[in-house]
Amino acid sequence: MSSLAALSPTPFGRLLTAMVTPFDDQGKVDFSIAGRLARYLVEEGSDAIVVCGTTGESPTLTWKEQHQLIETVKQAVGSNVKVLAGTGSNSTSEAVEATKEAAAAGVDGALVVVPYYNKPPQEGLEKHFRAIAKAAPELPLMLYNIPGRTGCSLQPRTVSRLMGCSNLVSFKAASGTTEEVTQLRILCGSSLAIYSGDDALLLPMMSVGAVGVVSVASHLVGRRIKAMIEAYLSGNCALALGYHEKLQPLFKALFATTNPIPVKAALELSGWPVGPPRSPLIPLNNEMKSELSQILAALRQT
Repeated sequence: MSSLAALSPTPFGRLLTAMVTPFDDQGKVDFSIAGRLARYLVEEGSDAIVVCGTTGESPTLTWKEQHQLIETVKQAVGSNVKVLAGTGSNSTSEAVEATKEAAAAGVDGALVVVPYYNKPPQEGLEKHFRAIAKAAPELPLMLYNIPGRTGCSLQPRTVSRLMGCSNLVSFKAASGTTEEVTQLRILCGSSLAIYSGDDALLLPMMSVGAVGVVSVASHLVGRRIKAMIEAYLSGNCALALGYHEKLQPLFKALFATTNPIPVKAALELSGWPVGPPRSPLIPLNNEMKSELSQILAALRQT
């Protein structure tokens, strides 16, 4: 077993799925499909479900829809599977209120993204996350750094200053580099559970200390991703590398354009009526959909 992985906690398991939000023909949230999909993801290896994150199209969900989605997924998966709620905002007061409400709803954790658009300095980010941590001190938090969407990056040194918050337990690293994982481990120690925010970088990130992944591709290949993780942890690096290489075409196709456009198309191709994304996102174009269909077909044959 990797010594780095053995030293780190796994507060939410190793395979977390950032679940899409299904919509019906009228563009309303389809809570029935959401419950079915959540159960399916658990059957396919997910240790936890993240609701109302980026993949769940949180920017276009109302607070009421988000609350009902949380309740729906919690009821669908039962008490043995952890449910995290996306509660981030570029407004500190909104993020605080959303985190309080998620805690009251009984979720197992909150995914809190770096504030987007207004690009606060590091001191502002530290104040923002401290306020959220203080608002729900018993709720485990996962900070989420994705500078490609937010316009600014939460620096590892800032995270290290936040480690005094007892409920800060994990970090979703989506900056596109393993260096972020290394610096977080050096500055924050092994008590911070770092999750890859990129399926394609899961294996490289685990090699430098990440404990698992917040995955999009697990909607489609959850068992294989789980097998890759287990192979790596058991010391069978060749087998893990084989999974990593075989899954790369799917990983890349799912991010060929803005997430969750491709994964919703892939789910539709796989028989899941999750509907198109909400405007201003649009359905996947025919050329990309054809390529994605071919990749899925190839995977089904292996």
